[in-house]
Amino acid sequence: MSWALNNVPNDAVGIIGLGHMGAPMAARLLASGRQVYGVDTNASVRESAAASGVTVVASATDLAKTVETIILMLPNSDIVDSIAGYLTAGDRASRRCRFVIDMSSSEPRRTQQLSERLSKDGVELIDAPVSGGVPGAIAGNLTIMVGGTEEQYERIVPLLSVLGSRIVHVGAVGAGHATKALNNLLSATHLLATNEAAIVASRFGIDPHVLLSVVNTSSGRSGSSEVKLPRYVLTGDFNSGFSATLLEKDVKIAAALAADLGIETVIGDAVARRWSELNAELPASADHTEIIKPLERRAGLEVRSRSSRPS
Repeated sequence: MSWALNNVPNDAVGIIGLGHMGAPMAARLLASGRQVYGVDTNASVRESAAASGVTVVASATDLAKTVETIILMLPNSDIVDSIAGYLTAGDRASRRCRFVIDMSSSEPRRTQQLSERLSKDGVELIDAPVSGGVPGAIAGNLTIMVGGTEEQYERIVPLLSVLGSRIVHVGAVGAGHATKALNNLLSATHLLATNEAAIVASRFGIDPHVLLSVVNTSSGRSGSSEVKLPRYVLTGDFNSGFSATLLEKDVKIAAALAADLGIETVIGDAVARRWSELNAELPASADHTEIIKPLERRAGLEVRSRSSRPS
């Protein structure tokens, strides 16, 4: 390594995963005055991170030797578990990492299991997934759901306050990931229902913007009606920064958690099946707001072509 460990301040932060969410989070941490060290498998992402001021490290093992606190922003539990093995590799005496914050959308039960494994190697794990997407990460107004002890929560609030405007201690380790999955199940449900309503309204001759103007001052409003349809669907931009595949994963996590707990969730299961069915008709890289496209094809109309943008 090209730097001495004693030259890295205690409040330096490591980030593994410097993509859509990790990059703006790193930028906010840098702006707060912290040194940020990062790891990513994508060469262009590493180059962009280095240009922004992140010190790019060769591997997760090297990162664990460099900083005390590491944030994970990764696609799923499989990758989180794999990376965790590198964080605890080698001699414990040579490892500086003592605290891992999994801000990914991981599986709650596996998060609990990983926490137990890491604790045996002297590393504390908490889960702190987020809601707010790329815009929230850029603005620093994410909602962050923390799973861990009260002491762990109090310890990381100053750090997480740089990234989010609402930081909620939701329970023990794993509770953050459970809350995130349930939130995204609701988000997927709202989006599917709002899309269907917009298609029906369009077929009947109601301008989708007019429909939303009524819904958004009435009991049917949601994040989908207030933000997703007007900003990403009716404009045709479809660039919310969160993929349909990742949302499908989160919906399935919520459904699996319910099943594991022995709770019947008829609507949740139906949403999981419907989302999987529609997402199979989209490109792998599709934004989650593009889920309306298969619905439009079935109806034989395009909602945004029926709308007149408000002046």
